[in-house]
Amino acid sequence: MADKENHTNGVADEDKPARFGSYNVHSSAAKVEGKIYKDYLHLDGLLSNVDMMSAVNLKPVHDEHLFIIIHQTYELWFKQIIWEMDSVRRTLNVDVVGERSMLTILQRMNRVALIWKICVEQFAVLETMTPLDFMEFRGFLAPGSGFQSLQFRIIENKLGQKMENRVNQHTIIQSFQDPDSQSQLQVSLTEPSLCDLVIRWLERTPGLEEDGFNFPQRYAAAVRRYLADEEAVLQTEEDPEQRKSAEAEWKKQVETFDVLVNERAYNVERQLNKRRMTYKAFMGALMVSCYSSQERFHLPHQFLTILMDIDSLMTKWRYNHVMLAQRMLGSKTGTGGSSGYLYLRSTISDRYKVFLDLFNISSFIIPRHYIPPLTDHMSSQLSAHETLRLSVSDAK
Repeated sequence: MADKENHTNGVADEDKPARFGSYNVHSSAAKVEGKIYKDYLHLDGLLSNVDMMSAVNLKPVHDEHLFIIIHQTYELWFKQIIWEMDSVRRTLNVDVVGERSMLTILQRMNRVALIWKICVEQFAVLETMTPLDFMEFRGFLAPGSGFQSLQFRIIENKLGQKMENRVNQHTIIQSFQDPDSQSQLQVSLTEPSLCDLVIRWLERTPGLEEDGFNFPQRYAAAVRRYLADEEAVLQTEEDPEQRKSAEAEWKKQVETFDVLVNERAYNVERQLNKRRMTYKAFMGALMVSCYSSQERFHLPHQFLTILMDIDSLMTKWRYNHVMLAQRMLGSKTGTGGSSGYLYLRSTISDRYKVFLDLFNISSFIIPRHYIPPLTDHMSSQLSAHETLRLSVSDAK
């Protein structure tokens, strides 16, 4: 049924005053006066904030204007990303996340992913500038550097980037001189990150309970059957070289799966910082992936996919930044004092992926016919009927 909030009491939209942002708040008695377009968006101040340093010599460098606009645009997009992520983190920071809330989370995280896609593509505009064009105004930039983007650092922290995984962990806070920036950065480090909240949420995945469906136990049994069948097949190989290769691959699979069917081995890897998620959270993510066709897991599976998309897009953004720095600077030192290209190149490794564990789930996917069948009770829990019941309950 369509919402009623857009009704205009019989006045057609085209007959109303051309005001941008005019609306009523809760009742006809409380009215907020609208503003014209440029005042609503504060365009006079926004568009006048292009202060070209090269203009000091009364010879403004043409491409400095582009350089400023591009980076200001990034900061505006960063502001929107923070706005969306804060909303999602608040929604996730509860004991029970209902189906209705999941739809909101998906919508907003998908928006974040699309914004990052725009940010990645935006480098193409900056690449229309040549190294010679850049050199005309580069001297005015020092000691400024993209390293000093407070909002980008806050995004990394709110997403869940660990300080110990950073190449420059000892200089992050010191690179911001004013107390307010340092305070904002510290707060973003102490609040629960999106990754922390996703881990807690995955730990509550239905079907992990030891006294219930107990997916970890059923999965371990399924893996043993799968590996036994694979070993039986390789024993039938008559070609010595092919058999040797198949045995090596089988042993590698045994070692890989041992980390997951053995919780103690998994926790050892987690202590070594090879894994971020708790064992229970990872098993929850694996269960969602194995049974993604079940109605109640549709939205969680989409959510996990979007988280990987965002990680991938941020890696692409960093990579484009690396390529741009190499194109414009070669091996020159960055304006902020960093090693430039060499430093940026170090930020596109897996250590900067917050949701690396989700990418690694594919290592533990077994053929569909080995996946443990759902019990009648578990099938009922993950059915559309159960989802509808939860949604109605959430709305009360």
